[in-house]
Amino acid sequence: MPSITERLDLLKETIQRTDFLKGEGLSNEVNIRMFCYESKEEMAVRAFTERLSSENLSCKVEIVDLYEAFLEVCKREDILDDIPDMEQEDGKEYLEEQLNNIIDAKVMAEFINENFDETNDLLMITGVGKAFPFIRVHALLNALQEDFNNKPIVVLYPGTFDGHYVKLFNKLKSNEYYRAFNMI
Repeated sequence: MPSITERLDLLKETIQRTDFLKGEGLSNEVNIRMFCYESKEEMAVRAFTERLSSENLSCKVEIVDLYEAFLEVCKREDILDDIPDMEQEDGKEYLEEQLNNIIDAKVMAEFINENFDETNDLLMITGVGKAFPFIRVHALLNALQEDFNNKPIVVLYPGTFDGHYVKLFNKLKSNEYYRAFNMI
C-alpha cells in the first residue's frame, strides 16, 4: 500500500485533472469523493492542506476546516462564549443535544455555501474528526449535494468508506452514505 505522502501527492495530481473537475465517468452522480486515511496520519494530512492552500495549482481549491466553520457558526449564533459554562453546568450530553438543535447539517451546509467563492473549482473539507460529534459528515454531504452539484467535493476523512458506509476513526458506528466515491 502506498504511503500517506504518496497518496496525498496522487490526490493533488488528481484534483487538477479536467476530467475529475468535470465529474466525467460518474454516470451523472454527484461529484463527491472521500479521501480516507488512518487517524494516526492526521498531522501529515494537515500539513498537506496547509501546503496546498499556498501552492500554484491548475485549479482553485477552497479548503474548509469543518471544526473552524462550526466555531464560526457558533460565533454567528452568539453562543460560542456560553459553551464552556453550558458543558460544566449541564454536562456534555446536554451540550451536544443543544448544539445539534441549533447547528445541524443544514445550517452548516448553508454556511459553507454562503462562504464558497464560486470562482473556485472544488470544495475540500477537512477537520472532520475535530468537528465530531457536533457535525456528522454523512449528514453534511446530504445537505451540501444540492448546492454543489456542479463543483466537486473532496472530503479528507479519518476513517473508512466502503462505498455505502462511513466509519469515523475506523471505530465508531458506521453511518450510511452511498452517494460518494473513494478518491484513491
